Amino acid sequence: MPALVAVTAVWGYTFVPVQKAVAIYPLFAFLAVRFAISTLALAPFALRPLRELPRAGVLAGAGAGSLLAAAYALQTAGLDRTTVASTGFITGLYVVFTPLIALALFRTPVAAAVWAGVVLSVLGLLLLNGAPGGSAAGNALVLGNALAQACQIASMERFAPRYDPRALTFLQMAVSCLAFTAIALAQGDLSVPRDGAVWYALVVTGVFAGALGYLVATSVQSRTTAARAALVFTLEAPFAAFFGVVLLSEQLGLAGWLGCGIMLAGILLAEPAAASTLRRLARRPA
Repeated sequence: MPALVAVTAVWGYTFVPVQKAVAIYPLFAFLAVRFAISTLALAPFALRPLRELPRAGVLAGAGAGSLLAAAYALQTAGLDRTTVASTGFITGLYVVFTPLIALALFRTPVAAAVWAGVVLSVLGLLLLNGAPGGSAAGNALVLGNALAQACQIASMERFAPRYDPRALTFLQMAVSCLAFTAIALAQGDLSVPRDGAVWYALVVTGVFAGALGYLVATSVQSRTTAARAALVFTLEAPFAAFFGVVLLSEQLGLAGWLGCGIMLAGILLAEPAAASTLRRLARRPA
């Protein structure tokens, strides 16, 4: 799991350069170029596994990529209509939805300690981001993003152990690239970035947060449960807050720091039970 924690730290850091980049470059164009970089970065490593991937694996990767693209698109559309605080809190609700979806679809058991960790994570998110406000329509779109993220994480529980992670990650990046390129073209926003800050954000998100980050996440998810992965993924929010304080001189406040601590406590509480569940699943007949 340390590798997954490192990935969430990278994801949390990217909020800083992305915030600067999308202030001067269209967001969907940014996402299109970002995922194009991710796809190209993975291509040399994924071509052989792709040729060996069965049709079911191609469908799995494309489906997970569609969920990933939907999550980003819904979050972006929702953020345009509601507050940043509401977006942060509602997005984090995937930590609740993921174990429910995995339980319903794949009969993955969820230990009581894991549910306790989920509750603590939601409480931490509430302290970190505040109670949801903004518009009902915007919040509904962000809630759709949380559901899409939960479905994507749950799908990786089922498919990551079956197929090569390089091929699965490549397909997710490629499908997302195609989706955002279509949206950017429809909006007339797609153009070559000309600012160094935009290119820095694109390389960081495309290579490290995208290609490498999702490759590591997919590899780790082949050996863990969806609920366990979702809990670790919530660390993205505290890392984002930390880098905002360190690099942007933002103020977090006592409630924010307390929220970060509670989220970490939730993960530490749930970790032994999640590991025990994983060992039982490994012994369960396929």
